[in-house]
Amino acid sequence: MYVLSVNSVRFLIVTILSFTLSDVYGHLALGRFRRLSLSARLRSPLPSIRYMSQGKHAEARELMYNGALLFFSYNQQNSAADLSMLVLEVLEKSDTKVEDEMLECLAKLFSLMDPNSPERVAFVSRALKWSTGGSSKLGHPKFHQLLAVILWKEQNYSESRYHFLHSSDGEGCAQMLVEYSSSRGYRTEVDMFVAQAVLQFLCLKNKSSASVVFSTYTDKHPSIEKGPPFVQPLLNFIWFLLLAVDGGKLTVFTVLCEQYQPSLKRDPMYNEYLDRIGQLFFGVPPKQSPSYGGLLGNLLNSLMGSGEEEDGAEEAHEDSSPIELD
Repeated sequence: MYVLSVNSVRFLIVTILSFTLSDVYGHLALGRFRRLSLSARLRSPLPSIRYMSQGKHAEARELMYNGALLFFSYNQQNSAADLSMLVLEVLEKSDTKVEDEMLECLAKLFSLMDPNSPERVAFVSRALKWSTGGSSKLGHPKFHQLLAVILWKEQNYSESRYHFLHSSDGEGCAQMLVEYSSSRGYRTEVDMFVAQAVLQFLCLKNKSSASVVFSTYTDKHPSIEKGPPFVQPLLNFIWFLLLAVDGGKLTVFTVLCEQYQPSLKRDPMYNEYLDRIGQLFFGVPPKQSPSYGGLLGNLLNSLMGSGEEEDGAEEAHEDSSPIELD
């Protein structure tokens, strides 16, 4: 069987794209396009510009998307990444609605990119911004969920956890954490994996996902005996905390935090999360100054939303102030 060289494959793909453009450019424009060097063809913005000048946003997007998939199929990462960015350019310059189908297309392109490439980082950052209409929010929850699953399959658990936290998929997050804990964690820390996730979900005002991630994780983790009550005190604390959040009584929250201080001291971040949770759900006034300085203080300020005022504990988690979870 005859095997094409890499350069031959690249030339073939570009030629196919060139003929695809014939109905848009006309013979003269197509001739100029064919005379360009290979690298110039790949990076030329003319296809998307010409389509968009005619108001054919969907056609421009489809052309670039299919071209990117074609390059990915031949492992032409750089060229595929260029076309993927052009897909985003079309989306940004048009009034394309943010819908699941488009988010799935962007997630597909992300999944095919080299996990270690800087182009992937640039692509996902730009795609997340588009998914929220260019606002300062952190990205569409559905897109975060799609990214989280992709990263989970790549066993990039820490990045997957970040995106799950900004989605509404508590069950998926819990299943990922079970795998993460079982494959990478110590047996003595099985409770800490879910405790961190629950506290961070609550800091994002996402009570429903916090409850789902806790119940699913404790039910499915092979090293956790059925409860409640649980053998691990930290799990009992989280269980009581979720009940207290539903009740909204400050005295219950205060006593709970005092009684479980030995467990909460296992991670210095726990009490910082709880300070924020106290503000969001129990009416505790914010601290006047951060507990820590330097790098840790900066991390806490970003996590806790820089002390911005909230509109109430029942506000949807998508509308909470931007925070950064590592």
